[in-house]
Amino acid sequence: MHRTHTCGQLRIENINEEVTLAGWVQRVRNKGGLIWVDLRDRYGVTQLIFEEGSSAPELLETAASLGREFVVQASGNVIERTSKNDKIPTGHIEVKVNSLKVLNAAKVPPFIIEDETDGGDELRMKYRYLDLRRSVVREKLQLRHRMMQETRKYMDSQQFIEVETPVLIKSTPEGARDFVVPSRVNPGEFYALPQSPQTFKQLLMVSGFDRYFQIVKCFRDEDLRADRQPEFTQIDCEMSFVDQEDILNTFEGLVRHLFANVKGVKLEEVQRMTFADAMKYYGNDKPDLRFDMKFSEINDLTQSKGFSIFDQAELVLGICAKGAGEYTRKQLDELTNWVKRPQIGAKGLVYVKCNADGTFKSSVDKFYNQEDLKAWADRMGAMEGDLLLVLSGDAKSTRKQMSELRLKMGEDLGLRDRNVFKPLWVMDFPLLEWDEETQRYHAMHHPFTSPKQEDIPLLESDPGAVRANAYDLVINGVEIGGGSIRIHDRATQQLMFTHLGFTNEEAQKQFGFLMEAFEYGAPPHGGIAFGFDRFCAIFGGSDSIRDYIAFPKNNSGRDVMIDSPSTIAEEQLKELSIKLDVRE
Repeated sequence: MHRTHTCGQLRIENINEEVTLAGWVQRVRNKGGLIWVDLRDRYGVTQLIFEEGSSAPELLETAASLGREFVVQASGNVIERTSKNDKIPTGHIEVKVNSLKVLNAAKVPPFIIEDETDGGDELRMKYRYLDLRRSVVREKLQLRHRMMQETRKYMDSQQFIEVETPVLIKSTPEGARDFVVPSRVNPGEFYALPQSPQTFKQLLMVSGFDRYFQIVKCFRDEDLRADRQPEFTQIDCEMSFVDQEDILNTFEGLVRHLFANVKGVKLEEVQRMTFADAMKYYGNDKPDLRFDMKFSEINDLTQSKGFSIFDQAELVLGICAKGAGEYTRKQLDELTNWVKRPQIGAKGLVYVKCNADGTFKSSVDKFYNQEDLKAWADRMGAMEGDLLLVLSGDAKSTRKQMSELRLKMGEDLGLRDRNVFKPLWVMDFPLLEWDEETQRYHAMHHPFTSPKQEDIPLLESDPGAVRANAYDLVINGVEIGGGSIRIHDRATQQLMFTHLGFTNEEAQKQFGFLMEAFEYGAPPHGGIAFGFDRFCAIFGGSDSIRDYIAFPKNNSGRDVMIDSPSTIAEEQLKELSIKLDVRE
């Protein structure tokens, strides 16, 4: 045995035991006749002690030669520490070593492998196998492991069966770009890596597997950011003989189970909101409900007063920032400059301070009297000491700009507490959205989403008004999952393809296998997929999903550790019938 205990296991009750530990040297403190070594493994850190007079000279010599990240095995007696460290679980004991063996020496690492490291992002990604030794990173992967196990426990308790679906599938034109894989034995033909197992899980419903789930790797060739990676993990689920309410209740149960068993948090009621209300009151389809600050439309209170900017606007929109009435002129100027940045795009910002004496001070006092400003304050539910912020312009842009301003104010005022969780179901999304570039409608979710039964007649007369039988789960302003009740009959699916601009031939070529399956007794079914990496990041209190993935890609989609993607040999290209046309 290389070890009898781990480096996080020994406690005061182990005093006088003979033990053997193995791990990595985190730090050596050499005081001449006294040497301490912090030995680390994935379970924790234990202090080793070597003392002149009681330790053999050759043992002291070996201990003094140790460098950071040497792999060693140490045997000795557990003793009580004279100077205790309450910050670590093993801080009341140390091991007085009588035998030390270097299992492997190590080069000096390129960055300090401790919680507070001196390594930048790119350097740590290049040496990711070293970064994973740091406890703050390891704990994130342990959280991921725990969430994965608890997910499987809950799904199994609800009679779901885990089924693996293919990774080499057919490329489809809808959604994000596919990663494609050339077929050697079928020259000129390609597989695609799945963006999701969507059609396969629907086929499993046709097969009679009425409750399916899979913790599955998916791939999308799209631009990257903090919450996106080219390969990511989903909790993918589907159920038969259900309606929307069954889906929401079942997977609200999963969310509650994970919060209770992983975070020790009992969730309050999971609110519900229509897509239309989310856009009207929060300006986006994933509102952060940890704070209020709803939008108020004030066209009727602001127009026809001689202020041309408001008079010409399609929409005048305000929010009330509680307790921010003491903002200085400098702070307000900074806010104005912030909304005028190209990323936000507002032309300006109007403010109203609700003073403690009941009066109002605004940036448009020339056009609006105290009675006018009081009407604004009443509409927005403002009290003395609050600050009103108003934007105007075309409706779509103004809502988007106000959404960004609302989130900034929530952050600046300390209202976005990472230890508070406000889950929300957003429902009744539009089935279709118009794309200016292609001049046709695209499915907002995917082409297998069922329209609301009562809206089907609108497919001919007003396609943009048709609502989908679709729902997203949002937590703290982050979309965690989304799904829908699916189309399960050929006629409706064919109708959907027609409205998406597919010819009958194109629909048959791409999805004929699914429509044919629907003719063999497909049950009503629906499902959902959760972004597992985002879920982990929410639980861990992070904005980025990167640290919750063992070997992530950088913002350019590269794995800098193994230098991938990379070129391949000419011989391989010939085997795949690929001729590269690389132009300078």
